Amino acid sequence: MGHGGRAPAADPGDPAMTTETISAEDLVALRDSVADLLGRRGGSEAVRAAIASDRRTDERLWEGLTEIGAPALAIPEELGGVGAGWTGLAAVVEEVGAALAPVPLFSSAVLATGALLVALEHNGSDDGSSVLVEALASGERIATLCAASEHSWDTPRVTADGGILNGTAHYVTDAEAATDLVVLAGGGPVVTLHHVPADAPGVEIRPVATMDPTRPLSEVSFTDVSATAIGAPDDLVARVRDLVWALLAVEQVGAAGAALRMTVEYTKERKQFGRVIGSFQALKHRMADMYADVETSRSIAYAAVEAIGTSEGAELAAAAHVYCSEAFGRVTGEAIQLHGGIGITWEHDIQLYFKRAASSAQFFGQPVDILAATRLP
Repeated sequence: MGHGGRAPAADPGDPAMTTETISAEDLVALRDSVADLLGRRGGSEAVRAAIASDRRTDERLWEGLTEIGAPALAIPEELGGVGAGWTGLAAVVEEVGAALAPVPLFSSAVLATGALLVALEHNGSDDGSSVLVEALASGERIATLCAASEHSWDTPRVTADGGILNGTAHYVTDAEAATDLVVLAGGGPVVTLHHVPADAPGVEIRPVATMDPTRPLSEVSFTDVSATAIGAPDDLVARVRDLVWALLAVEQVGAAGAALRMTVEYTKERKQFGRVIGSFQALKHRMADMYADVETSRSIAYAAVEAIGTSEGAELAAAAHVYCSEAFGRVTGEAIQLHGGIGITWEHDIQLYFKRAASSAQFFGQPVDILAATRLP
């Protein structure tokens, strides 16, 4: 998918796209709260138990994140949210990404909420979708976005005709945990936006096996499903894609940082030739390169988040998706190498980070597609 269609600057008078921010002190406190919650309710055992459960999600952890207001962070106060902006939510996304926590935060608070907020900017705050946004902010409902066809994130395979949906959406995240589906539908000159309860007649959710078990995917089929149409701008797909890429880059930074920390700790303990391997100069250099990848990724990821809704948003989001995807892959590849044989066993968590790096690079379009679209003649 290319990265054209820049988002216009947000209108400060529009409650759906107000530019509330969170203070540095509150951001630190938020990170600490989330880290504490993840420390108490997360961890390797909780992740593995959740991905083996029927809904493939950690419901207890999600309840805790809802209690501290995570789903409401990016939603304006006028719509029942916290009004901390995308930067506030990004801090939580980074922490959750570091833990690989299988919760519907990205699906509900980024994908679905982001699409609805773009629609609200277009329609005004009196749009009927504001009721759903308020329910998502409170944690009363969980939503996910149905956007992709089997081969493309650009053109949905679901079609809409007279408010009736038919077709199948692929690569739908956390569909098993969702109460609501926000659907992008094609079949016309533009992509349209719709809302459907996940348990509506004609909706079928089929979980699929994935390489990355910490991000459950499903196919969602619609057979003559009555849906509520939501007005949306012509550049809806581009706007949602830019938002997703920016927040996904932050998630990748969190996970890459965690993989680096695990690797450093392992090399402090593993011994060869009577010495801990972390003392070897060659391995120190490799870990220094990993650190550089993490920190440069963090810079571009947060620059992309801060640029959401501005004239620079599309370019920075595309750059963040390319750079952070490749850096995350390099970091986890090195992590596997430095862990040695144990790194490729199911019992060790580093292999989960390697799989997340591979899967997240494909989300909403591959970096190679961006590079091909921007290559100069």
